[in-house]
Amino acid sequence: MNDVGPVQARTPYELLPAALLGELTAAGLDARAVFDAIVLAVDEDLPTKDGRDVTSAATISAEARGVADFAAREPGVVAGLAVAALVFHHVMGDAVTITDRLPDGTRVKPEDVVMRVSGPTRGLLTAERTALNFACHLSGVATATAAWVDALAGTRARVLDTRKTLPTYRALQKYAVRCGGGVNHRFSLSDMALVKDNHVVAAGGVVPAYQRVRTAYPDLPVEVEVTDLDQLRDLLDAGCERILLDNMDSATMAEAVRIAAGRASLEASGGLTFERAREVAETGVDFISVGALTHSVKVFDIGMDLQEG
Repeated sequence: MNDVGPVQARTPYELLPAALLGELTAAGLDARAVFDAIVLAVDEDLPTKDGRDVTSAATISAEARGVADFAAREPGVVAGLAVAALVFHHVMGDAVTITDRLPDGTRVKPEDVVMRVSGPTRGLLTAERTALNFACHLSGVATATAAWVDALAGTRARVLDTRKTLPTYRALQKYAVRCGGGVNHRFSLSDMALVKDNHVVAAGGVVPAYQRVRTAYPDLPVEVEVTDLDQLRDLLDAGCERILLDNMDSATMAEAVRIAAGRASLEASGGLTFERAREVAETGVDFISVGALTHSVKVFDIGMDLQEG
């Protein structure tokens, strides 16, 4: 008769593979914060310390071991595989072995194996969904970003993310943007000033708003949003070196590039669709910011297939 107890005690941070934690750190992530996110995600499925995956416990022998392949179901760019690997280590400790894991940022085609996991079969199935939730979402961000990067190829424009991220997922989503070849905008409200339309209204104009930020934080990067070319000219005269062109048509953006003449970097933003990507890039702007990379991205289809025998 099968033992229907818990799969295994979950692994604390201090006992996780140092190489894997170092890999996350080298990628610009806070490994401890990633682990904390994994703990919360696993706790959604196993909410108590003696919690169990009742289906796996009832149907699979405690002694059973298996091998499972993570395989792509569509073409794209993978990201978050190291995070998925950490999920398995948290659930199964040193009982799990992970091989054939592709580097994040790798372009894949359907049926490519992106990671192979072996260990207690119960543990594989218990950790499966949490691992896939991380890997599929982050690979979706990377794949969407790579599509924009490809669309802008041969122009000077680079695709930027925004702060329109899922709560608590910002660092991971911005990491996935980097895996797809994109560029991160500011991470928080403190590492860069971005003067938007409501700030402009409150301050009495684009130049007063810019000057107030410059006075308060002289060493901080500042970007100011404009909606017309007169505001652009005023900011250039004031010495602003980064300007956001909000909801402008392509002809107006091209004129903004001509007026700026390299005195400031220009970012196109607002209502930009993938279909317009090339047209906007060819105006000569430096950056195109795309909130959809993170706020409404389609997940990338990865499946975990348990091997028979």
